[in-house]
Amino acid sequence: MTSTLLAASGLGAGLTASSLAKAAENEQQNRYQTEPKFRLRFGAAGFNERNLDIQKSGQLFFARDLEERTNGAIRVEFMGSNEICNQLDCISQAQQGIVDIFSASTQNSAGGAPYLNVLDFAYMFPTVASMFHFFYHPRSEELLREPMRQRHNIQFLFTHCDLRGIMLGLKWADRPLVTSLEELAGTRNRVTGTQLGRIAMQHLNLNPSPIAWEETLDGLRQGLLDGAETWMSAVAYAGMAPVVAQAVDLRFFAGTEHTAMSLSSFEKLDSDLQDQVMESAYCAQIYTQGMNEAGRYQIVGANENPAPGTIFAENNVRVAPLSDEERHKAEQMCSPEFNPEPWEAWRERLNGWAGGIDVYKEIHGIAREIPHDLAAVNVRPKRWWRG
Repeated sequence: MTSTLLAASGLGAGLTASSLAKAAENEQQNRYQTEPKFRLRFGAAGFNERNLDIQKSGQLFFARDLEERTNGAIRVEFMGSNEICNQLDCISQAQQGIVDIFSASTQNSAGGAPYLNVLDFAYMFPTVASMFHFFYHPRSEELLREPMRQRHNIQFLFTHCDLRGIMLGLKWADRPLVTSLEELAGTRNRVTGTQLGRIAMQHLNLNPSPIAWEETLDGLRQGLLDGAETWMSAVAYAGMAPVVAQAVDLRFFAGTEHTAMSLSSFEKLDSDLQDQVMESAYCAQIYTQGMNEAGRYQIVGANENPAPGTIFAENNVRVAPLSDEERHKAEQMCSPEFNPEPWEAWRERLNGWAGGIDVYKEIHGIAREIPHDLAAVNVRPKRWWRG
């Protein structure tokens, strides 16, 4: 199955049954030329070659690169499509040793690793570029990765980066395009597993409702829900586009579909193979930085005027861009910078887990080291673990 997925990811639009069969056979032969020293199980939640052609978050790229980089000393068994774990439990499967590597959003993974809430303070990241800048930054070791190793037995590898908005369902199809926060006040919106995201939504009067994913699409279709908090590429890859009428670009906290590894599994590898895992993670981070940014506009249509043929254009999803003034109004309503009291308990908890560092203040500062108008693809990659 892994060979088939890797072959399919390389064929893209040229995929046919016969070409896939031939490519999968060649892939299998190449991958099985040598006997691996380590076999790693990769639980990739709902990801497969189809939705990784939409949200290019690097999981299959990482698996292929790691096998090639190690000349087959590491073989990866990729198990996506919720085959072995899902968004909510992949991290616990890694902590229990059922899988070695996993992918899921940090927001959904925060139930099994509460320190991941550190990424979810409202308006901590002003742009997607600021997110990439932080994940490449050497201080991401101290502020994110080392606490994850110490507290949750997780080696954080790389992540896709986006910012979340409110995706309004079909009851909003015939309404004017949203231009203000006041139009969203009092709406009922599905929230993911993030605990800090709920704080932001409460103070924006967005009524966060923790509803199961299976019920979310029907809720958006039938009007039982006004919307759901997520990012635009997630709407596309998760099949939400047919039930989303407006994508409100609120950008109020992070959307991070990360790939990580059980620290125990990582530490079992020889030191040279550990180095290769990190190099593959670095390359996958660069791949995601460029490819997913392109995919947001050329495949998803995540902009005010989606191009013909994009998923948003084909499903009549209108993007409500909001003005900088409206987003600043939201920031003043809900962010720790302007409204600190609702966040105090979580800040104290996270600071304690990080050894007394004011993690919000530090990440907030790093995120503002680059110009606000810097394009995400122009953030300079760095090997964060080398300082």
